[in-house]
Amino acid sequence: MDKTDNSHDFTYTDWTLVETQLKPNQIQHRETVFTIGNGYLGTRGSFEEGSTRAVPATFIHGVYDNVPLVYTELANCPDWLPLIVTVDGERFRTERGEILSYERQLDLLRGILRRKVRWRSPGGKTIDLCFERFASLADEHVLGLRCQLTPVDFDGLIEIQGSISGYPENQGFNHWELIDQGKTNRGAWLQLQTRNTRINLGMAVGMTVLGADAPVQVSSPPGYPTLSTVFQASLGQTVTVDKFVTVFTSRDVDNPVKEANEKLAQLPDYEALVDAHVQAWAQAWDKSDILIEGDTKAQLAVRYNIFQLLISAPEHDEKVSIPAKTLSGFGYRGHVFWDTEIFILPFFIYTQPKLARNLLTYRYLTLNGARRKASHYGYKGAMYAWESAETGDEVTPRWLPPNDFYGEDIRIWCRDREIHISADIAYAVWYYWKATDNDEWMRDCGAEILLDTAVFWGSRVEYNTKHERYEIRGVIGADEYHEIADNNAFTNRMVQWHLEKALFVYDWLRHTYPDRFNTLQQKLQLSAGRISRWQDIINNIWIPYDPSTGLVEQSEGFFKLEDIDLAEYEPRNRSIQMILSIEETNKRQVLKQPDVLMLLYLMRQSQEFPYTPETVEKNWDYYAPRTDITYGSSLGPAIHAILASDLGKSKEAYEHFMQAALVDIEDVRGNAHEGIHGASAGGVWQAVVLGFGGVQFAEHQPTATPQLPPGWKRLKFKLHWRGEWHEIDLRPTPQDTMTLPDIRGVIFDLDGVLTDTAEYHYLGWQKLADEEGLPFNREANEDLRGVSRRESLLKIVGKKQYSEKQLQEMMDRKNRYYVDFIQTMTPGDLLPGTIALLDELKQAGIKIALGSASKNAQTVLEKLGIADRFDVVADGYSVQQPKPAPDLFLFAAQHLGLKPEQCVVVEDAAAGIEAALAAGMYAIGLGPSERVGSAHVVLPNLAGVHWTELRDKLSNDQ
Repeated sequence: MDKTDNSHDFTYTDWTLVETQLKPNQIQHRETVFTIGNGYLGTRGSFEEGSTRAVPATFIHGVYDNVPLVYTELANCPDWLPLIVTVDGERFRTERGEILSYERQLDLLRGILRRKVRWRSPGGKTIDLCFERFASLADEHVLGLRCQLTPVDFDGLIEIQGSISGYPENQGFNHWELIDQGKTNRGAWLQLQTRNTRINLGMAVGMTVLGADAPVQVSSPPGYPTLSTVFQASLGQTVTVDKFVTVFTSRDVDNPVKEANEKLAQLPDYEALVDAHVQAWAQAWDKSDILIEGDTKAQLAVRYNIFQLLISAPEHDEKVSIPAKTLSGFGYRGHVFWDTEIFILPFFIYTQPKLARNLLTYRYLTLNGARRKASHYGYKGAMYAWESAETGDEVTPRWLPPNDFYGEDIRIWCRDREIHISADIAYAVWYYWKATDNDEWMRDCGAEILLDTAVFWGSRVEYNTKHERYEIRGVIGADEYHEIADNNAFTNRMVQWHLEKALFVYDWLRHTYPDRFNTLQQKLQLSAGRISRWQDIINNIWIPYDPSTGLVEQSEGFFKLEDIDLAEYEPRNRSIQMILSIEETNKRQVLKQPDVLMLLYLMRQSQEFPYTPETVEKNWDYYAPRTDITYGSSLGPAIHAILASDLGKSKEAYEHFMQAALVDIEDVRGNAHEGIHGASAGGVWQAVVLGFGGVQFAEHQPTATPQLPPGWKRLKFKLHWRGEWHEIDLRPTPQDTMTLPDIRGVIFDLDGVLTDTAEYHYLGWQKLADEEGLPFNREANEDLRGVSRRESLLKIVGKKQYSEKQLQEMMDRKNRYYVDFIQTMTPGDLLPGTIALLDELKQAGIKIALGSASKNAQTVLEKLGIADRFDVVADGYSVQQPKPAPDLFLFAAQHLGLKPEQCVVVEDAAAGIEAALAAGMYAIGLGPSERVGSAHVVLPNLAGVHWTELRDKLSNDQ
């Protein structure tokens, strides 16, 4: 996948993700990031007023439709967001007029998305707009939107139009036919029907106005029922417009329009709806939250991923499951993969078992689709689809268009060859049963899944008479870069494991529920010969493992493929397969995602073959360097994080964990616009709980052997195990704590660190030198970096003699020139990474100071808009001795109330680094090592720098 601009403007707190700047070229990525939902539907974070670059979408679980002869997909449902604001005849849009301030905040704790905009219309009218929306977790059929408007510098006429758009598209295709629309006493309604699957949808909309005398009118353009109001607004007066939407489909009720209108008529006011919604979220977080102390960014990222899982899980519908891209985007067309059972389901099993049951019941209810697929390929039993939708039939596209206009269509072999999904589903069934002791569900649903998929394996394996062993040939393993493999270790061992558990369930059912056993024995034709064959396969299936080396060969002949050194292809911004081509990648020992390591991870909980700590280490050393972990599959980093943590590779584990945790927020792979990476979100939970928390599930209760990342002061979460809740509260050992420096304050130099005023200084000195007839150029200016004003002047005048009075006058004159120049500075003059790092420090409770020799430092901070972020300003007025004397930094530390050893200095000049070290402080140097190489850590600049990473680097330098 090609990587796009990865810059971001987010502020992270424990519970909120805040977007601080509007980036038009990242609209679609941010729409994914700010998706909200409630387990019934998901709505992308499009703007209420619309945008030319937007891809608005609302997806409802199970509302699939067909693009004739091509594919099945989740249908984009009517857009309930449109709210048009017109100020004195000029329509509010972010692309018109001027955005004076902007902030968007996703409140994870309450499940509410807010946006604040100060907008100046093309006609010069300034207005504050505050938008808020939620999809009710208390009542999944209710949606709420609020807009508060406050004129800043005018009195004028404001018009509001709140609508439902009945013309949603799936990337150019409209799945809906307009059936009817109308109005009621409370509002208006719309009825649509999908073109092929004939699912009816009813949506109703109402609107109220507070703070102004503004009656609401109803109009009905075809497919676009609209509520509108007009009022005279006064300067400083806030008017609140609340929009209510209700939605039902024929999957839920017999008459969706009737239900939507009745629900709308019964709704309480906006505040009451929000209160119920927030209470529902409080209950959800009580079960599912993870508390991390000491790492704000990781804390927010983990909660963000949990939030995305919770809003995609159907609480009242067991006929659907979570698609690979959840309900947040068009990627993979809303299809369900193994992602759900292997990556997502553990989170629900151990925190929301009722939702886990629903997701697995979907697989039971789609068994007939799996049976049809097995029959189509000439096999017995149930063969689950690689991609499935409502019925469980295979919906993986057979072909994809090429990457260029003149290329060949690309054959998609996963539908035919990636068959391990049937064992993956059995794996999820087994561990749900182990965790919940839900014998009734296992009797009624789970056993049939396990047994009929076992029937499939009995017909799929082949017996090799030459080697007297069972084999599975012509498959795609978890890796996916190799399109045809014989005896893939992951597949073969999972089949063996599956059959072992099928025999256990067969005996358990026979002894515990004989009636159900007899029913399934007849239905699935579980003859004595078939059961005996399962045992024979278990005993004789080939797993390509060499006990002498401890290596598991990914598939037969894999070690004979051409080796690869991925480092030779760096730097890159796309997958190895895109660089080499599908054919060439097939010939090399390179993996899209963990395969053997994935197998070891799945066997980790039970410690079954081939899992041992020694085997993990041997295979990690072999396969990890050959895995395209950055641009291969998003499924890999979380698994690598867990295994790296097991191996004591804490730095590597944390890096992979954050790669997974930020994959959507920071668009790590450049494809977040397609939707949330649901499997990665589930993997993040596993990485924290099972990896860093070291949780294993014993018979009676979970146990934890924590391996917390450096800097994590606490890790706390709940787990549900066999009917009881267990609270796990972990803290680092004293030995772990000692490895981290006790840094409580950061002191920044100004010029060259936070902003680049060097040009202004140079212009000031150049003007002075020209007036005095002194030789001076840019090369000479380099020698003035980090030097006081007086010393700079003495360097410029050289041997030419001036009186002290003349020198003072020249310094004052240069300063006047400099002050004049800096009047033009704006926040746009901040260097990249400055705001993000200052905010992270503030969120982490780190005190912040400025340590600059400039006597204009305070003015510059104010011009840059960051003066309020500093607890202390130490400048040219604070001390007598300039750098390289330590006085300035010692002054800053004293006024921060900190010891020198508790402070770190960020500098770009050799004199500044020398001063920091003389003060007994940590030093971070920005720039070339020949200038700042004596610092503890050397970086090119602050772009992309995060506090946790800096702290770890300083820890490693101790």
